[in-house]
Amino acid sequence: MPIRRFGGHRSLVSYSQATNLSYGYTKMNISRSGYRVFAANSSGVCTELAKKITERLGVELGKSVVYQESNSETRVDVKESVRGQDIFIIQTIPRDVNTAIMELLVMAYALKTSCAKNIIGVIPYFPYSKQCKMRKRGSIVCKLLASMLAKAGLTHLITMDLHQKEIQGFFTFPVDNLRASPYLIQYIQEEIPDYRNAIIVAKSPSAAKRAQSYAERLRLGLAVIHGEAQHSESDMADGRQSPPLSRTTSGHPGLELPLMMAKEKPPISVVGDVGGRIAIIVDDIIDDVEDFVAAAEILKERGAYKIYIMATHGLLSAEAPRLIEESAIDEVVVTNTVPHEVQKLQCPKIRTVDVSMILAEAIRRIHNGESMSYLFRNIAVDD
Repeated sequence: MPIRRFGGHRSLVSYSQATNLSYGYTKMNISRSGYRVFAANSSGVCTELAKKITERLGVELGKSVVYQESNSETRVDVKESVRGQDIFIIQTIPRDVNTAIMELLVMAYALKTSCAKNIIGVIPYFPYSKQCKMRKRGSIVCKLLASMLAKAGLTHLITMDLHQKEIQGFFTFPVDNLRASPYLIQYIQEEIPDYRNAIIVAKSPSAAKRAQSYAERLRLGLAVIHGEAQHSESDMADGRQSPPLSRTTSGHPGLELPLMMAKEKPPISVVGDVGGRIAIIVDDIIDDVEDFVAAAEILKERGAYKIYIMATHGLLSAEAPRLIEESAIDEVVVTNTVPHEVQKLQCPKIRTVDVSMILAEAIRRIHNGESMSYLFRNIAVDD
């Protein structure tokens, strides 16, 4: 073994050992496979879900400071080293959606520039998910947000019950779209007395697939609400049909297109018998509750004696708590993907189901490189 001499001292380290142990880099690479969990929100209500997740994982919440400067700019300071680690950023979306998005983007970019190995966003409710289709002279804002997250440094996303499953195609990195239905179904079985006398209701034909999934798992019947409330003639604005329909062509006289008839929904009807039964309306998001209140009134008229609403994301914007309290709805059950403590104080009918367990398990499995299929057992593509 060749021996190197430095001045009057004798080194017992070989050339190969000196290369492997140079400045301790090899040892650092071996021991850096940890992970940290950060919360991107600075308010106490929004970090509640993050604290529940870290308690289930048995780790401490990462040390960081997120705040707004006097000019309303977002600033993020990470208070510990994240080099070479898997970082999970938990971001719940409060009412100030755009501020929450900027907090997430700035934190992800700060962690990226701090040499984090992987940056996984845990966003239970993905914002702007309703703007996932092209509208007239509009844009697909959901795809824009997906591109911004990738540019900021995210390498993976954990979310829950996307408004449209096709949103996963907007991302250039893996997306795990978890489901809250097992927890909501468990709530129905344990907290609704005589749920065997219930019927699952879809408030529109577009929600029929989700309602069918609940009905099949609970072995219950299915009803679908179709149509819209009809207004009296006095409510219609004068000149509603003016100017009269006519064919006008500005181009070649031979290029006449068939006249397209405007869509008109029929009066509200309920397909299915709800008389003398518990009606359970299921959906993914409950935000503006006017449609739910109207559906509850129709179900009451058809003979339903109790009405529940089950949804994953309880945004409950504007006057939603007051409208629910004054309506025929008996109970609204949502998960804690979105903070809604203020709304619960305003309306005692709102109940919360905790989904922190499945989010914590998803974090653990992703970090350990385990299969995620266990979290999607018995879940079909259309669920």
